Amino acid sequence: MLKNLHRIMCLSLVGWMLVSCSQENVSPEIDSQKIGTVSEVANATATKDNNLAMGNPSGAGTSYSNYLVTKSQYAMSYNSYRGTPNWVSWHVSSAWLGSAPRQDDFRADNALPSNFYKVSSSDYTGSGFDRGHNCPSADRTLTTTDNSATFLMSNMIPQAPNNNQKAWASLENYCRTLVNQGNELYVIMGSYGTGGDGSAGYKTTLAGGKVTVPNRIWKVIVVLPVGSGDAGRVTSSTRVIAIDTPNSNTINTNWGTYRTTVDAIEAKMGYNLLSNVSSSVQSVIEARVDNGPTQ
Repeated sequence: MLKNLHRIMCLSLVGWMLVSCSQENVSPEIDSQKIGTVSEVANATATKDNNLAMGNPSGAGTSYSNYLVTKSQYAMSYNSYRGTPNWVSWHVSSAWLGSAPRQDDFRADNALPSNFYKVSSSDYTGSGFDRGHNCPSADRTLTTTDNSATFLMSNMIPQAPNNNQKAWASLENYCRTLVNQGNELYVIMGSYGTGGDGSAGYKTTLAGGKVTVPNRIWKVIVVLPVGSGDAGRVTSSTRVIAIDTPNSNTINTNWGTYRTTVDAIEAKMGYNLLSNVSSSVQSVIEARVDNGPTQ
């Protein structure tokens, strides 16, 4: 009888150990479900960081041709003589993205100095050029206020329709794909030169000469995982995408064909685009042409 009792106790102990081990093997799966994917965790901790974290490319200040404008949604150097920004800089992360609808409330930026000409939406009417956003509407969808800010005409350039709606739209969508993958971006966009080819032909200016049609449109994108101390986290292996496109309606719709170096854009503009990044890192990443995916 004692042998039987001992056998029963041993079997019970073994059974308890098997159940216990089974429960331990299940727990990592439960934990992984709570943690989710890497991008979900990163996006949950994303923040709205400084739109000038990488620096003030042109040293913009109070000059009428290089006037610094800082809004909650983006920063820019505005050129009152051209009626367009020289460049616009903004941060993109999931913290900026939500479900606010596109406002389409194109309007003059009355916050500019009183003696600046206030470009209106009607200045582009019938020109053959789109009111091309620098900071895109779809990069600011957390609130209607954020989205509405992107429709100020100070954020626009006369952009050839196929450049804006095809090549540029594809690049903007790819940028948000990178954000959805758990990254944050710093984007600087600008334009230069005079004269573009729109749907109604070649033009140099609009609005009786008050708005200059640019000849080239460029963009630089710094790709980082979500984190803090962003300029200090840029390394020689950080992906930086730089493109420089013609402002033409016959543009190649594949934006990847227009990849160039940050150095090349800086040489044309006289800017220091990533001035807050260490000079040793700049020398590597600004000389490299991106060869990563385009979609």
